Amino acid sequence: MEQIPEIDLEDLLIDVVARGGSDLHIKVGQPPIYRIDGKIHRSTFPVLSKEGTKKIVYGLMNERQKESFMRMLELDFTYELSGVARFRTNAFSQRGHVGAAMRVIPMKIKTIDEWGLPQILKDIASLNRGLILVTGPTGSGKSTTIAAMLEHMNSSFRRHVITLEDPVEFVHSDNLCTIQQRGLGDDIYSFADALKHVMRQNPDVVVVGEMRDLETMQMAIRASEMGALVLATLHTTDAAQTVDRILDSFPSDQAQQIRLEVSIALQAIISQTLLRRLDGSGRTAAFEILICTPGVRNVIREGKAYQIYSLIQTGQKYGMQLLDQSLKELYLSGIVNYGDALSKCSNPQEFERSVSGT
Repeated sequence: MEQIPEIDLEDLLIDVVARGGSDLHIKVGQPPIYRIDGKIHRSTFPVLSKEGTKKIVYGLMNERQKESFMRMLELDFTYELSGVARFRTNAFSQRGHVGAAMRVIPMKIKTIDEWGLPQILKDIASLNRGLILVTGPTGSGKSTTIAAMLEHMNSSFRRHVITLEDPVEFVHSDNLCTIQQRGLGDDIYSFADALKHVMRQNPDVVVVGEMRDLETMQMAIRASEMGALVLATLHTTDAAQTVDRILDSFPSDQAQQIRLEVSIALQAIISQTLLRRLDGSGRTAAFEILICTPGVRNVIREGKAYQIYSLIQTGQKYGMQLLDQSLKELYLSGIVNYGDALSKCSNPQEFERSVSGT
């Protein structure tokens, strides 16, 4: 029987970074698979055997992580290859074999300007208190946007920043800010538990990796009410859906109270999605930006989130923009193709009318 050649872990990770991959997938019976510019590509490495796959995945873990994985058959952690990149990793079992999905986290944290992100993000990052939500589907660049906003704070303000992450992704070095990064499983048991105590640690800024349950939402809102600037993520596609998602998470008998609390605490919602560039140079982001003006706070308080769309449309002077407006600009500028832009729209019919009328 022909011997399948082993793959060197370091060579593999260097190659996926060198080829501009955003993700690496490890699966028995396939060569390592890369995601490049949003598309899946099979690498030129040999097909992975059962033992070869196990060796690669276990080679990413320390002894404590191996024990946890063997017990739970699922593990989230970060692996760092010095001088190359960090890799947010999920190891799992599939059909009795070990597998893994790895997201590439660059060592260098780019700024808002280097990424070409909306300049209003600098103003949002300059706020002193309240709740800022960064939303979008998995893999849309939410962590990258928050990291860029933290870099702006780090070079502009003297603040104490505490991040609660699952796991720690971008590693920040102290500049003007003091930044403490705490990882789920290593430093904290849950986001909600950590948020219960975080205000005793004298933070100016708290970053919550994901508001994934009701208790975490409650604690994040409370931290913002107590004077911190709280940045958190949600898997929602636009501002109105985000507000509805939060309000609908609470029991109906708390509806009036939570609408009031959210209307006071919320400062901004940044919704984003990634699209392939027409020139093949990678991907670009489209953004929806909601700034909580008195009018926005009023419709949230009254439970009329559907009116948020029209308020964003008329709020450009505050730095607001609809996701569909951003997609339209990217298409008309020749940066993305029509089909990709249309597929990401909140209102495809209105988008089609808007583009055909220009």
